Amino acid sequence: AICDKPTANIIYSTLKSISSKIKNSIRMMWQLDDEEKKKSPSEGTDEKANGTHPKTISRIGSTTNPFLDIPHDPNAAVYKSGFLARKIHADMDGKKTPRGKRGWKTFYAVLKGTVLYLQKDEYKPEKALSEEDLKNAVSVHHALASRATDYEKKPNVLKLKTADWRVLLFQAQSPEEMQGWINKINCVAAVFSAPPFPAAIGSQKKFSRPLLPATTTKLSQEEQLKSHESKLRQITTELAEHRSYPPDKKVKAKEVDEYKLKDHYLEFEKTRYEMYVCLLKEGGLELLSSSGGGGAAGLKKSHSSPSLNPDASPVTAKVKRNVSERKDHRPETPSIKQKVT
Repeated sequence: AICDKPTANIIYSTLKSISSKIKNSIRMMWQLDDEEKKKSPSEGTDEKANGTHPKTISRIGSTTNPFLDIPHDPNAAVYKSGFLARKIHADMDGKKTPRGKRGWKTFYAVLKGTVLYLQKDEYKPEKALSEEDLKNAVSVHHALASRATDYEKKPNVLKLKTADWRVLLFQAQSPEEMQGWINKINCVAAVFSAPPFPAAIGSQKKFSRPLLPATTTKLSQEEQLKSHESKLRQITTELAEHRSYPPDKKVKAKEVDEYKLKDHYLEFEKTRYEMYVCLLKEGGLELLSSSGGGGAAGLKKSHSSPSLNPDASPVTAKVKRNVSERKDHRPETPSIKQKVT
């Protein structure tokens, strides 16, 4: 039944009040977290002297949002390590990385737990991570690694798309090393990624991705496989339904953008969950503990060049980015007059 106007106003006011209180509570929690991070080193030293642990926790990420940042676990297992060159292709939410920040840089990469640490020097277990190491670290929960078939400037390049839709390119020393990194990263993501939260409630026309928790799943490997299979079926059905109702050619360009964004998201999620299901069916944890593709033998760090191959000649010719590469930071939107299929 449809309620009358006075009742509707009361309901609206109540919901608005609740929403405001929730926002204020979250803001206060983040402010407290900021204050703890700003504590002076002397305060942390006093706590250690008294036998207590400091309240601050090293976190991966540059924000205080608990859904985007994850605690650094020094006791996590190391699944792979070796030298990689990194290029940032797209920032958070797929926004194009500024030109001055796209250069290649060489790091010693360590896949430890669900985090890919990128350090300037070779990994030493006893050495504490610096603030810069934590800033460069990349969480691989809900991520997908694949061969960068669209990138032709360098060989042995893999593409990593993260949960917050950042896109990074990594160059390995050989095709075998590249495939080893792809396998290990995807396996870690498949085994440890927790089930996603529901998408934010808002306008039906405004598409928003669901929140992907950075915490490690509490499910067993069998339950994790069932969860991924269920999500794959849901995504496949949703993608088919979405494509069965393309926007009319007379609609506004913004609505076409929303349609293309959702289509791009669902296609990526389908590919991601297909990979996760495949890996868990092949063994999951057993694949992580195997040594195949995990070694870093023969890799040498080049101090004079960001390229991992010191014998490779620099490429000076301009290479035009193709359509599929652009999709990783913003799905291409057709003209309003074109029919979307």
